[in-house]
Amino acid sequence: MRPSSPHFFPLALPFILGFFLLLAFLVALLEVGVLGYAYEKLGIDRRYISALLMLSLLGSYVNIPIAELPAEPMAAGREAVFFGMRYIIPSVMEWPRTILAINLGGAVIPTLLSAYLVMKHALYGPALIGVAVVAVLVHGLARPVPGVGIAVPTLVPPLAAAAVALPLARASAPALAYVAGSMGTLIGGDLLNLGKIQGLGAPVASIGGAGTFDGVFLTGIIAVLLA
Repeated sequence: MRPSSPHFFPLALPFILGFFLLLAFLVALLEVGVLGYAYEKLGIDRRYISALLMLSLLGSYVNIPIAELPAEPMAAGREAVFFGMRYIIPSVMEWPRTILAINLGGAVIPTLLSAYLVMKHALYGPALIGVAVVAVLVHGLARPVPGVGIAVPTLVPPLAAAAVALPLARASAPALAYVAGSMGTLIGGDLLNLGKIQGLGAPVASIGGAGTFDGVFLTGIIAVLLA
């Protein structure tokens, strides 16, 4: 079977609507200057914050195919639950391969932003340590979910990122928390588990998509506020 489309929101409707409501709440905070201060500490002009968050959320719908994995029995057209989060398994209409893709909102945008923050704040050493710590923790907690891919407990990446950022770079803790949380999640949750994806029967295995997108997206919010 082949997916009817590699593009789909990684979370079930109630959760994706919840994220949109959360985004609306954050935009309101931006208007009164609360969240704007936090993101300015990241080194991002407040004029671009709402657009960046919206682009990340909408970008979760876009999976960019990069490879195809050999045939495996596939789960399709249902939902999977992990730590209370409901993930979408896209419908399929043609046998037999799994599409390996990279998610725009959960991988491409966070990677580009992380690279910008590392260079802007010269966080090369602390970023390497922070990403490694979060990646090891996330990798230990990540679990394969049939039909979905690799899933990570939602709140672990942002909380771990904030905890590791404060002692490593107090002056630039918000920026380091974002980098460590987003990159640590992608590396520990997805990249280090690529070998397990083929046997999960996922029509689309998306790096930064279903299973890790929620952790990456919340890292951009919670880690900055906590740090």
